[in-house]
Amino acid sequence: MSLSTLFLTAAGVGLAVAAPVGPMGMLCIRRTLAEGPRAGLAIGLGIACGDAVYGMVAALGLVGISQFMLAYDKPLHLAAGLFLVYLGLRTFFHTPTEAVATLRGNGSRRRAFASALLLTLTNPQTIIMFAALFATLAPRGPFSTPIALTTVLGVFCGSIAWWCVLVAMVTGARHALGQRVRQWIDRVTGLALAAFGVAEIRRSI
Repeated sequence: MSLSTLFLTAAGVGLAVAAPVGPMGMLCIRRTLAEGPRAGLAIGLGIACGDAVYGMVAALGLVGISQFMLAYDKPLHLAAGLFLVYLGLRTFFHTPTEAVATLRGNGSRRRAFASALLLTLTNPQTIIMFAALFATLAPRGPFSTPIALTTVLGVFCGSIAWWCVLVAMVTGARHALGQRVRQWIDRVTGLALAAFGVAEIRRSI
């Protein structure tokens, strides 16, 4: 398999992995509606970078790091769950005046990126998925550094492509939604994020 073919295959897998709408997708949609496309893209970039980090660990065979992540599976699920509950409650009780304040400066986008990256990195199942991915995609023979980097880059590009498409679609509908509709979206998204958080906490018990 050539590097170009490997890149396209990995990009397709990255797109397929990112596309299902879960807590991160809901967070991206909500931030885009509340703060605009840049905030949504910051979420997507954080997720894609987290995927790339785990992909690199799996691709280069960094067994020590992967074993550490899997050994602390439950504490990581607990941390992710508590963070999701916090985000859910904050979203549920969000007010329009807070949205105006968050639009000032780049601090909000940096926080959005950091929160998405943190949530992605606290999911040990991601490294299992990428380990299986690279075992499937890797050409026969030695798994060299160029092959690993090409695969990771492909997954990153496929993932970030999906988030760009999602943000573009939500942005197109953003101005058609009234303030009351956005408030209801905040309520529903907040409850969903909190529910995902509780599920993560239960997995840690």
